[in-house]
Amino acid sequence: MHSMTAAQAEHQLTDLADQFAQWRQARTYRFAPIPLPLWEQVIALTAVLPCTYVAKRLRLRGSDLKKRCAARHEAPGAEPAPAIPCSTPPALGFVEVPAAAAWPLSVPTTEIEVHRADGARLWMRSHASQLPLAAVVQTFLERP
Repeated sequence: MHSMTAAQAEHQLTDLADQFAQWRQARTYRFAPIPLPLWEQVIALTAVLPCTYVAKRLRLRGSDLKKRCAARHEAPGAEPAPAIPCSTPPALGFVEVPAAAAWPLSVPTTEIEVHRADGARLWMRSHASQLPLAAVVQTFLERP
């Protein structure tokens, strides 16, 4: 049952549901343990179909099925974990996503206000990052 499609798995699940129905009719007492071959088929189907779906179709407890899946994958010599494990998926690691600007960022503005003793005032606002501001201010302060 390793490389089956979802349609094939669905067909196998229908057949397995019939086998469970026959087993339930033939068992000698109500709480008889499910035979190991049936469990193996159920666990194999969880590699293709969702665990909760399989449990519901076969009238099994989801927690029992998850325990069986986990025990099988932890056992030595067990087959590798299925592509869609029936146990809870592993937690994802941290992924850093750089923040994208919602609009273009503006260039920082520079504002300078200088007052001379004679009352003259210089006020500048610039969006350019490299202006010869020191030279402009010095010239303003030195001229009467």
